[in-house]
Amino acid sequence: MTREDAPARRRDADATKAALLAAATTLFAERGFEQTTVRDIAAHAKVNQALLFRYFGSKDALFQATLATSSRQMIAETPPEKLVARTLALMLAPDAPKADASPFYAVLRSSSHEQAASAVRQDIGADYARVLASLTDEPNADIRADLVLAWLLGIGLLRSVVNKQPLADADPAVISDCVLKAVAVLLERSAQHVYAD
Repeated sequence: MTREDAPARRRDADATKAALLAAATTLFAERGFEQTTVRDIAAHAKVNQALLFRYFGSKDALFQATLATSSRQMIAETPPEKLVARTLALMLAPDAPKADASPFYAVLRSSSHEQAASAVRQDIGADYARVLASLTDEPNADIRADLVLAWLLGIGLLRSVVNKQPLADADPAVISDCVLKAVAVLLERSAQHVYAD
């Protein structure tokens, strides 16, 4: 291998990792952990499945990476006061769940898997709770943040997994209006309107 080959190889590795991460994010959100196979992810990414193990080590590790990446990207791209509104808007979109909707869908569709529970505690829960807790000056900010997080997960569960009526078919604007007004009581600096990109 010549010295000139090294940068191209690194770029290929980065592109392969990104493709695997994107494919896994989409499939875990659509199907959940158990119903998504390594073969499915590799096929969706158009790479050899051995590369998944090479770059991520295991399906579990890739699952953890997708959740951490998705939640951190959402938080990085969204002002704290608009995080709940934006999450709701994406979760309630007509074509949700989708890869960019929310890391919550991957967790909800994988709730029987220990890695999903761990991801809620470590990657999604901690990151979201920290940001949400910053939106209130009340002494129990951490509890308030967890209550909002529980509500978001519950809405996603009832709508996309359980298909509970009338919530599953309710107008997203009505849901958002009710939720954001209530959230503003717990987190006084939270936006009371649906976030628009």
